[in-house]
Amino acid sequence: MKTLLGYLGFVLIVGGASGLVSGWIAGFRLFGFVRFLVPEGHETAGYAVMTALGVLLAIPAARRG
Repeated sequence: MKTLLGYLGFVLIVGGASGLVSGWIAGFRLFGFVRFLVPEGHETAGYAVMTALGVLLAIPAARRG
């Protein structure tokens, strides 16, 4: 279970961070699928929440391992 939380946290952190960076640098897309997870018009807040959720999932996975 900790491995799954670790992987999911990593994907959310990298996906959210790449979404935030793509807002600042036009044309930058590392994880293209994350644009389907965030509602149109709320990209910055959605990617910030995605990154924070990834951190919250990764912390317990790191503590257990």
